[in-house]
Amino acid sequence: MIESETTVGADLKITCSKDELVQGLSVVGRALSTRTAIQILSGILLEASGGQVRLAATDMELSVRAVVAAQVEGEGSVVLPGRTLVDIARLLPAAEVTLEHRAAESVVHISSGSASYTLQTFNAEDFPRLPDFAESETFSVARGPLLETITRVARAASRDEARPVLTGVLVQFAGDKLVMAATDSYRLAVKETALGGAAPDLEAIVPSRALQELARIAGDVDEIAVGVQENQVLFAVGDVWLTTRRIDGQFPNYRQLLPESFEHELMVPRAELLDVVRRAHVMIQRATPLQLRFADGEVTVVARTHDVGESRESMPVPFTGEPLEIGFNAEFLRDGLESVDGDDVKFKLISSLRPAVLEGEDDFTYLVMPIRLPG
Repeated sequence: MIESETTVGADLKITCSKDELVQGLSVVGRALSTRTAIQILSGILLEASGGQVRLAATDMELSVRAVVAAQVEGEGSVVLPGRTLVDIARLLPAAEVTLEHRAAESVVHISSGSASYTLQTFNAEDFPRLPDFAESETFSVARGPLLETITRVARAASRDEARPVLTGVLVQFAGDKLVMAATDSYRLAVKETALGGAAPDLEAIVPSRALQELARIAGDVDEIAVGVQENQVLFAVGDVWLTTRRIDGQFPNYRQLLPESFEHELMVPRAELLDVVRRAHVMIQRATPLQLRFADGEVTVVARTHDVGESRESMPVPFTGEPLEIGFNAEFLRDGLESVDGDDVKFKLISSLRPAVLEGEDDFTYLVMPIRLPG
């Protein structure tokens, strides 16, 4: 269990703001496990002492903790069914809520205005021990650059657990620069970001999901604290702590994946091309490729699904030379265009069977592999 001086199994009464409780529960609820075989991981731990309630949830890969100010009578720890507790808290009718734990009964009574509930508890001693932030050396990173880098890179990580290293994002702090890279073997996103100040050298493969959850809970703080333990990475956002395991393994050498030269490099209006791709995407089903045909002065985007129909739309682009037809996964191409910053995107092409690269106005690179077109 979490190290603390609170007493497991003692009577306890907590009174707090409903809104603050809902906010805290909603944040930690993001880490609740969906694996019903391990019941304790579906619970939220409440630890109360010294005028506050510390909330925690974990699925053993990701853990989130938050603090809620409260009037506390007694001290203790209790674990309640997480999803049910979150749903109840959101629906309570009054501005204040009271939770009373009677250890002898192994239940918690929840009351707010005219509503009252009784919830069975789990054994708090069975709750996993979470990493102690106080044991980690931390450094602060400006929220804006960190979250921007996460948002633009993390979507390229794989969702296939068969290759765990690809479900993570390579995170490198080096001097005053942050580099993140993610790939699922079909696309690659790399972003270099100036931090505006020096940070300790650090390299870790961090689960993409954890970084995306960090982006969701970051709020409007100015800085985020980062710490590393042997097999954990920790982030502190005000009174919220997120910890996640480091992924073991060797991340691909992404620099070797980027072609050194291209046959065509053309600047294309990003928003206009993105709109064309989005409209064509409506016609795509299953693994049907989105076809881009580059010819003198224009690109034609074709989406053709045998049992649905076809869409075709052209727009002017500064292309010269022999026509080039190339197919892409429509979702991957759309993601890349959405991630590029700036009014124009630099489209870098070699051939119909070689990867294409998208670049914007800053240090962001998005590589996408082609799909062989039928015929």
